[in-house]
Amino acid sequence: MFLYLLLPQLVFYKSSVPQQPGSPFVFFPPVFNMSVDWVGYGYAALIASGGAIGYVKAGSVPSLAAGLLFGGLAGFGAYQISNDPNNIWVSLATSGALTGVMGKRFYGSRKFMPAGLMAGASLLMVGKLSLALLQKPQES
Repeated sequence: MFLYLLLPQLVFYKSSVPQQPGSPFVFFPPVFNMSVDWVGYGYAALIASGGAIGYVKAGSVPSLAAGLLFGGLAGFGAYQISNDPNNIWVSLATSGALTGVMGKRFYGSRKFMPAGLMAGASLLMVGKLSLALLQKPQES
């Protein structure tokens, strides 16, 4: 059903076919200049799937809860960045918190899985977001 609603929008969005305000092909308002934060969504999926794998392998309910919580926050942050590239604060706070927590766990255990992987991915995400923050034009 969703495909039937989305397909005409994708076909006629930038076409030369005139679209009237009452046209049946105008379901969603056009969004201009929107870039999707695929890296952010991938990071959110990595976090959420890590929590689910921790639950399946070890029966760890706190791992599942933390994975879903932080994965949801990271996904929300990626959604915010997709809508406004200057709005990086939720993603930066989420990845910064995970860098600290998982980095401490990795330092104590010296095991790459899962703490080292999550700490490394979170550190890379903090770096990506910090570069985006530094490259923003300054308002005077």
